[in-house]
Amino acid sequence: MSELDSLLKVLDGQGVDRAIIRDGQTAHMMASGHHLLSQHQVPGLELVAEETAYGIEAKIRVLRDAHLTHPLHLCFGVLPAEGRQCIRMHLLLEEGAMAEVIAHCFFPSAVRVEHLMDAQVELGAGAALTYSEGHYHGPHGGVSVVPKTKVIIGKGGLYRSDFSLTTGRVGGLDIDYEVEAAEDAVAELTARVFGHGTDVIRIRERVVLAGQGSRGLIKTRVALEHDARAEIIGITEGNAAHVRGHMDCMEIVKDRAVASAQPVVKVTHPGAKVTHEAAIGSVDHHQLETLMAHGLSPDQAVDLIVGGLLGKQDAGNVDIAPFRGQGRAR
Repeated sequence: MSELDSLLKVLDGQGVDRAIIRDGQTAHMMASGHHLLSQHQVPGLELVAEETAYGIEAKIRVLRDAHLTHPLHLCFGVLPAEGRQCIRMHLLLEEGAMAEVIAHCFFPSAVRVEHLMDAQVELGAGAALTYSEGHYHGPHGGVSVVPKTKVIIGKGGLYRSDFSLTTGRVGGLDIDYEVEAAEDAVAELTARVFGHGTDVIRIRERVVLAGQGSRGLIKTRVALEHDARAEIIGITEGNAAHVRGHMDCMEIVKDRAVASAQPVVKVTHPGAKVTHEAAIGSVDHHQLETLMAHGLSPDQAVDLIVGGLLGKQDAGNVDIAPFRGQGRAR
């Protein structure tokens, strides 16, 4: 079986339609380790990727005023138990461009795997980008994932990102995002992670509201069990008039898990406003009692709470079984 067939099989197992690589109207890039397996571009999009001595170098450009009809799919992974993947990516949306990117990152058998991502994202004036990134790291916890992203949003631009790792083990995760928003630009960062065993999670996100009227939101949702650990650092800077920023962090812990949240606020202009809130603890007793009063069993209530925390419409898609029985009313 070829590497491409093996990666497609993993996509099938995660509910991703493999038809994306056969659809001529859908752009994609697929890589296993340091091997480029497939790539396709569409009108309005320029995609150039190559294998280098470092790993994989990718340059993606959405042309001025181009609106991509279908999402661009990026499929990255290391399929064997051991391996390394290094990706450098430059993503540019020119003025007025609009695009959605869906990134699939799979390490299904990882015992000793390292994945490094270094991304530069630039949005021109009025450009809009939604970047959704879903991960699956397998059952062993043997992967180290280190994504670093720097984002520059031009005047009136919109950048939304959503990072999700809610099934399987995490292993080691070290996210480092830096975003700078110009006048009237909007940045929304969301991260949802479920840690088990000895997983170690570090999420650092910094939003600089540099232009007048810019807005930013950092939203983090983390659930932990066993001996998992999480450190969440959210930084928002308000440096111009009429900017608004907010940081919202919620973490649920069980067993010997340890969680910390560090919101950092810096305001250098009297017309800027930045707020934050953080909550760390076990499943809320009041929520449990309310749901049980409406006819749910304790297990169903916990499923709903944890699934809701991680942003799932269907709590059955989240591995929440270990939390059942936690915090039940006595």
